[in-house]
Amino acid sequence: MLKKRIVKRIAAYFVRGLVLVAPTYFTFVIIKEGIGYLDSILPIYIDTSDKQTLYLPGLGLLIILSGIVFLGFIFSRFVPQSFFSFGESILKRLPLVSLIYYSFKDLITAFVGDKRKFNQPVLITVNAQYNVKKLGFITQTDLTNPALEGFVAVYCPHSYAFSGELFIVSAEHIQPVDISSADVMKMIISGGVSIK
Repeated sequence: MLKKRIVKRIAAYFVRGLVLVAPTYFTFVIIKEGIGYLDSILPIYIDTSDKQTLYLPGLGLLIILSGIVFLGFIFSRFVPQSFFSFGESILKRLPLVSLIYYSFKDLITAFVGDKRKFNQPVLITVNAQYNVKKLGFITQTDLTNPALEGFVAVYCPHSYAFSGELFIVSAEHIQPVDISSADVMKMIISGGVSIK
């Protein structure tokens, strides 16, 4: 009896320790791998006096981020908007390049641009008979096609993945959710485990 109690207590301590250590460890590993990957794009080695090279992790990442900020500043202040329009009009005519460019551009602006798309969390009815609902984000309210009048585009991310599904949903089957976009995204990505 005493042995069982001791084993149960040790198991409980192990689980508590795992809950504390595992998320910290995986967060650290993901950040470390991300920095390592970005550093590999622009590796910086410094020659020291004793004929050895010194590698400074994160310096490549810092230079890349600084370069992006600098380019954003230059193109916002000194390059006219017509230059972008001209460049994009050329890209529009190149079939494969156009598809790749605009897909990435739309994805990035959906998260961080002035035209963010993941800021209207909604609940959609997937199965009215069993009252099954799904969380998602309205990405388009006007689908410009007369056959789709009264419908909106709702993107529903998958849990634990960088993917999702696009649903064209009748506006009457959409219910706005009074939760912040970040909390809804966290809830979906975690499979409903993380709520606020």
